[in-house]
Amino acid sequence: MKRPVALNLLYSVLVLIALAFAGFIGYFFAALALGLAFYAPLVVVVACGLALYFVMAIFDLLSSRVRNLSLAVFAGLCLLATAGYELNKAYVNSFAVVDDHEVNLSQYKPFGVNSKAAVLGKSATYHISDQLPHLDGATALYPLYSAFVQAVYPEDNYDPYEINDDDIILCSSTAFAYKRLIAGDTDIIFAAAPSLAQQKEAKRAGKELMLTPIGREAFVFFVNKRNPVSSLSTEQIKDIYAGKLKNWKEVGGKNDRIRAFQRDQGSGSQTMLEKIMEDRKLMTPPQEDVMDLMSGIISQTSDYRNFKNALGFSFLFYASEMNKNDRIKLLAIDGVKPDKEGIRSGKYPMTAEFYAVTAGSVNPNVKPFLDWIQSAEGQELVEKTGYTSLK
Repeated sequence: MKRPVALNLLYSVLVLIALAFAGFIGYFFAALALGLAFYAPLVVVVACGLALYFVMAIFDLLSSRVRNLSLAVFAGLCLLATAGYELNKAYVNSFAVVDDHEVNLSQYKPFGVNSKAAVLGKSATYHISDQLPHLDGATALYPLYSAFVQAVYPEDNYDPYEINDDDIILCSSTAFAYKRLIAGDTDIIFAAAPSLAQQKEAKRAGKELMLTPIGREAFVFFVNKRNPVSSLSTEQIKDIYAGKLKNWKEVGGKNDRIRAFQRDQGSGSQTMLEKIMEDRKLMTPPQEDVMDLMSGIISQTSDYRNFKNALGFSFLFYASEMNKNDRIKLLAIDGVKPDKEGIRSGKYPMTAEFYAVTAGSVNPNVKPFLDWIQSAEGQELVEKTGYTSLK
């Protein structure tokens, strides 16, 4: 017996609702379990849709024409969603980025051809010929300790990217460098002060982290160049990252929500932000390639991408030299611009020392090397690299 058209339409609506519900459930559990943004959940949605289609075919719930039409509409929606996702991804990727993956460290490689690593005007008074200390550190500080190596180590091929037991000088990033130091895989790392979690990790391993200050640097915040805001106060920064201050119009900008980016846990810049926040709780960071619906479930910190409403942070040398672009604007904090004059005078409020960090290395050359870094020659390289010396 042929079903009435109204009943077939009702079945069609129920099928679409079922498909949408199945898609949501599939997306929810796939994203929760895998942390993947689009294609894994899409596969789940397609699988659910096909399963429902075959169930309807087996039990003859709808006419073949309605089933096939529903399948065609469903396939079209999936294709449109995929196209929309890829177009949006291409659009997002067109923005300027500030992250650790955008810099080719090989251009600062010690003894490299046309290396950008700073050089002394004369031969260093201190040299290491054997038992070379193994070095690691933050991406932003690699140009500096590369310059140290070029001044006092024997000439060799020191590749920053090859992480194995035979490599003496490399750059694995702040978080991994601290792990390698605590594990005893390296003698000295060059980084910002450790986070509370890194201090606890060292204590559990029975290691004491010794911090030798070697220079000073400004912690900076930046926005899209077209953002009319040019300055924020320390309190406004705290309010933004606590989630209390949410719109640029509240600080003299346009009526647009503030998209305040954060960094990976354990990174030097994220640790610095946490110290600035003191006892205030950081808000959930923006979610890249993850639906807003999932933001409370999936924790994914995004590297800064230069949206018109974006706010990012880094250290001055990294943002203005290593990852320089003319589409972002550094903000003054409490009315003081982040430059060497502000750092040296102490007027810029977010100035921090950075360190050569050790954890009980028995290498006899570690202490003399650190002494040399703090000497006039080592501090000259700090200045020539682009940082601010201790004196």
